Amino acid sequence: MKTMTCRQLGGPCDHAHRGEDADAVIAAQDQHLKDAVAAGDAAHEPADADMRGRWKHPARSLGWYRDMKKQFAALPAD
Repeated sequence: MKTMTCRQLGGPCDHAHRGEDADAVIAAQDQHLKDAVAAGDAAHEPADADMRGRWKHPARSLGWYRDMKKQFAALPAD
């Protein structure tokens, strides 16, 4: 297991996401952003919009995805 924060993934807070791989952490971040915005947290709105844009244009977003995978791989295990 490794941990990345919302901030490390492009968000505004230090909420921790743990996962066995980068995909699990990215999925947790996506859900965190959706939940925060649904709860009225305006600080998370720009990151949520970025996330939604990434999934609408996956070819353009491959760089971000690869970067997050590299950052995750470089982290020490929890």
